Amino acid sequence: MKNIRNFCIIAHIDHGKSTLADRLLEHTKTITEREMMNQVLDDMDLEREKGITIKSHAIQINYVHKGTTYTYNLIDTPGHVDFSYEVSRALAACEGALLLVDASQGIQAQTISNLYLALENNLEIIPVINKIDMDGAKIPEVTDQIIELIGCKQEDILLASGRSGIGIEEILQAIAERIPAPVGDPEAPLQALIFDSVFNSFRGIIVYYRIMNGVLKKNDKIRFVASGRDYNADEVGVLKLAMTPKAEVRAGDVGYIITGIKVAKEVKVGDTITLANNPGEMINGFEEVKPMVFAGIYPVNTDEFEELRDCMEKLQLNDASLTFELETSQALGFGFRCGFLGLLHMEIIQERLEREFNQTVITTVPNVSFIAYTTRGEKIIVNNPSEMPDPVKIEHIEEPYIRAQIITSPDYIGNIITLCLSKRGILMNQSYLTPTRVELIFEMPMTEIVFDFYDKLKSQTRGYASFDYSQIGFRDADIVKMDILLNGEKVDALSALIHRGKASDFGRRLCEKLKELLTKQQFQIAIQAAIGAKVVARENISAMRKDVTAKCYGGDISRKRKLLEKQKEGKKRMRQIGNVEIPQEAFLAVLKLD
Repeated sequence: MKNIRNFCIIAHIDHGKSTLADRLLEHTKTITEREMMNQVLDDMDLEREKGITIKSHAIQINYVHKGTTYTYNLIDTPGHVDFSYEVSRALAACEGALLLVDASQGIQAQTISNLYLALENNLEIIPVINKIDMDGAKIPEVTDQIIELIGCKQEDILLASGRSGIGIEEILQAIAERIPAPVGDPEAPLQALIFDSVFNSFRGIIVYYRIMNGVLKKNDKIRFVASGRDYNADEVGVLKLAMTPKAEVRAGDVGYIITGIKVAKEVKVGDTITLANNPGEMINGFEEVKPMVFAGIYPVNTDEFEELRDCMEKLQLNDASLTFELETSQALGFGFRCGFLGLLHMEIIQERLEREFNQTVITTVPNVSFIAYTTRGEKIIVNNPSEMPDPVKIEHIEEPYIRAQIITSPDYIGNIITLCLSKRGILMNQSYLTPTRVELIFEMPMTEIVFDFYDKLKSQTRGYASFDYSQIGFRDADIVKMDILLNGEKVDALSALIHRGKASDFGRRLCEKLKELLTKQQFQIAIQAAIGAKVVARENISAMRKDVTAKCYGGDISRKRKLLEKQKEGKKRMRQIGNVEIPQEAFLAVLKLD
């Protein structure tokens, strides 16, 4: 065990984690030149296309240092704020972390929040300045920032470049010398912490774990503590580039196990694996995930509901931060109410359902959870607009607030403050980390950042601001439910919970957008946005007209009027029985209102 090192790479998005991991694998000859490609650990097409890491990936490396062979278990982690739950799970399986900082960008918001996550888990931090061969590299400034943040010595900071392979040997040596070996007793009862799992259609569910104590052998009878079920360990092994079977996996190692489980519900991330005949204690692993954004996901054809449920369960295995429950909608039939960690997370889930499981789905307007207190003193959690109690019965409503941390250069302070104040934000603190970097702390309603806040922040600051947030609780708010009516009928999938001050403006823009998207019918369609019984905005789509008076030439006006009256009657009747088809684009339009 003294020659094992478990570590992960943490950083802000786009600071070069995956590229550095590529170099470490190349330098230690873990993969051959033929297998080598960029972002070798990102095995999803989606990750390569977007250039981001979505999943944490574990891989084992062998490295010889001063005549001793060390076994490194490296976990590459995502950098985007929406996938911070992935990072927290990777940290639980490690003793140390490489903290990467981009030499041209310096310390950014996710760097700080990932660092705090690592310190909470008592990890040994090795600071690395990456991309030192870039033209805009500001090595002395970034060194000062790191020393101020961590309080380390200047000689502790390693300089490297993932692109050209500078400093890779120094990093590998530092891992052996500075990261502690895992502590654990191979003789104790087995305790293994599950930190990830994946569904394989041939082998069932493959579970990834880190062994804290004990030894796991092939054909052992094992037990999952949380679900209390017993299984047989058909295959155990370690994670090289492919899975490598072994006779046993010992304390301190990261490995996988195949037991032939087919039902997704039986495996839970954060659960403990132990032996059935000599059970160990449950390890206190992860906190429960707190979804931030909620949206409905519905199959396009209602017959495919069961199939969608299976796909969601398989996807949840691989992405434990996705939560879902059943929901029905008058417009869309049966579907799921899903909780996501952010809008990017929601977009990725939708993409993965389409690519990996061939499921085309309709996603409703994303929103957050509110708490409504009724006049009887009841507390109701409102996840979507249809659960909102009658306004007459509501005493008051509370909405979730976040503490947002934005790090930027001083040139953009004005733009950011204007943007945040327009989103009902309150500026709590402004401090200069260095002469060229400012940290702004805002308290803002979660509702306001769900839609387009991140995109706007990027465009206002030309991509130079980094953003991170955490929840701070609930506060009173004037929230109303806004319904969209088509021909006097509510479309529940387009309803939204919104702040009263923004409701009429939002309603007007939505009605205008729907007018563009809905096709004309034989009768006039009225599109209305209403709060309770009060209509705040309206648009009309005029009817397609057939010129019924074309055959009347000359003669008395009453003949024309008679034909027009007859047409009017027909249109009135058609309007009562006609229904308006809402295209898929209309549901998406709400997300892109501007």
